Amino acid sequence: MILLWKLLLLLLLLGGSQVASSTRGLEEIEQHLKRINRPPVKTIESPDGDIIDCILIQHQPAFDHPGLRGSTAKASKCPSGTIPQRRTTTKDILRFGGSARKYGRKSHRSAHHRKFNSSFIPPGANGVSMSHEHAIAYVQGGEYYGARASINVWNPAVEGNSEFSLSQVWILSGSIGNSIEAGWQVFPGMYGDQYPRLFIYWTSDSYQATGCYNLLCSGFVQTSTEILIGGAIAPSSSSDGTQYDISILIWKDPQEGNWWLEYGDRIVGYWPAFLFTELASSASVVEWGGEVVNTRPQGKHTSTKMGSGMYADAGFSRASYFRDLRVVNERNSLQLPSNLQTYAAHPNCYNIIPGIDKMWGSFFYYGGPGNSPNCP
Repeated sequence: MILLWKLLLLLLLLGGSQVASSTRGLEEIEQHLKRINRPPVKTIESPDGDIIDCILIQHQPAFDHPGLRGSTAKASKCPSGTIPQRRTTTKDILRFGGSARKYGRKSHRSAHHRKFNSSFIPPGANGVSMSHEHAIAYVQGGEYYGARASINVWNPAVEGNSEFSLSQVWILSGSIGNSIEAGWQVFPGMYGDQYPRLFIYWTSDSYQATGCYNLLCSGFVQTSTEILIGGAIAPSSSSDGTQYDISILIWKDPQEGNWWLEYGDRIVGYWPAFLFTELASSASVVEWGGEVVNTRPQGKHTSTKMGSGMYADAGFSRASYFRDLRVVNERNSLQLPSNLQTYAAHPNCYNIIPGIDKMWGSFFYYGGPGNSPNCP
């Protein structure tokens, strides 16, 4: 009786959407929540409404992985020995589609597909699904041991729970689709709001069965007691106003082979080397840029914005940017990317313009409004 009452209440809260067809579905969701939400040492409510649980480092989902059981992680503001974890709720899973198994995972059919071989084809080309649209800069063909960028933060409008707008760094390799990703995204279906949020993702099989967002499965090991993965980023930039950016650095530890994440000047944690196949050695492709999901509501191109929602030629304080693009070489040193290329799936909807100067190094402006007279 209690489960039925809770189900009916949640469906009313969600506007009557049919996302959980039975109490059995709700029971599966509650069991999943018990697996990913760990007992907190301390709980904090953030100004944006998130419930943040400070959980023991060794209790985070990463240590459910057989390769990490019995291990400990060294931490670098939750209390000492704990990390912040954004609490997931039943409403989050119902809003995402109602499947506990699929929550926090990208769809294999609609995810950012590529051709993982020596002849790299940018996303969207050669019959690849166009439901995810990109405006990116990339390098390929070398051996890359990480990448860095400073990413301009905006709050782009997103049309509906099934769509998102993100700006990120991709570290890629392998014929079966190894990918490490980090940046910011606006994803109302995931978080229940329109805030730009820090996020990470990983997969070792092209989004088929492995990987997830943030800390929603075993994989990424967080060591920072301060950085909230999935937390809202504030303030964000405004047109003709103050510009804000975040710095993302991903690099491979040459001794143990783990892939580390740095946010600003803080080390957040690492993806263990054993999660990957080809990325266990190095990456063969690095990408920087924006991505949106286009579900073509009412048969038209989505109005979800990329970056600031302005085209790249709007320039500084209007168009969004990536600056200080770097790759990590075999000496574990940062260097400018050589032979940087760009790609935009639909330049009338979202475009990209690269540049280089003494102040910003290698950079680009990118973005667009989505649906418009130029993008029907």
